[in-house]
Amino acid sequence: MKQILLLLLVFPCFAFAKANGAQYVCPPCDHLCDAIVFEQPGICTQCGMTLIEKKTQTPKDEKISICFYLYEGVEVLDFAGPMEVFSYAGFKVITVAKTKTPLLSQGILKITPDYSIEDAPQTDIFAVFGGSDEVAADDPEVISWIKSRDKSTKTYFSVCTGAFILGKAGLLDRLTVTTFHKSIANLQKQVPTANVLNNVRYVDNGRIITTAGISAGIDGALHLVAKLRGKEVAIAVAKQMEYDKYIPEQGLDLSNK
Repeated sequence: MKQILLLLLVFPCFAFAKANGAQYVCPPCDHLCDAIVFEQPGICTQCGMTLIEKKTQTPKDEKISICFYLYEGVEVLDFAGPMEVFSYAGFKVITVAKTKTPLLSQGILKITPDYSIEDAPQTDIFAVFGGSDEVAADDPEVISWIKSRDKSTKTYFSVCTGAFILGKAGLLDRLTVTTFHKSIANLQKQVPTANVLNNVRYVDNGRIITTAGISAGIDGALHLVAKLRGKEVAIAVAKQMEYDKYIPEQGLDLSNK
């Protein structure tokens, strides 16, 4: 009798979902569950992520690629936070350094890059991060390589003092941008035509997104995911990461102005 009552309670919900043609999937996470389609909202039974409507999911053949440029002394959370965001959102993330020699992040974490600047494939997004940013910003060969990829790069993304690397490549001229709060004056000096803002988590200029320090990179990454995958996906990723600080549209978005 209890089983019959349970079916009577569940069936109307199932029928409603079927009648409206609603289908739900987990945000792309590169696991087998990406292919599972659910008839009702809820939690993915395989990966535990909050389900989203199927219409918000980008097809697999349109997978977004992003290059994380790393260097000796890069800040761990600057790149690790956004890396988790983009990974959960189904982006193809690659790591690139000047050479394939293992490097140290903050003198703690040893990283072996996937590619060097000699063989790195082109990606949709180019991302740089803070730390010992002068290692890259003051290297003419690296800056020349960044410039050489400009025509094929759709979006630039910087966290913390990674903005200095973009600035040295001439990408921040006449833009409104931000960086680590203790480096605002220095970035303004380096890029005098830019408007460098304090007290903002990120600034989106459309093609170029700069964020404040360290944890702000997570907010900027979620903002970019919301732009490219949909707000539903960004919220699901934030919940999966238990990042309760995420507030959609909390930064400065100038992309439509």
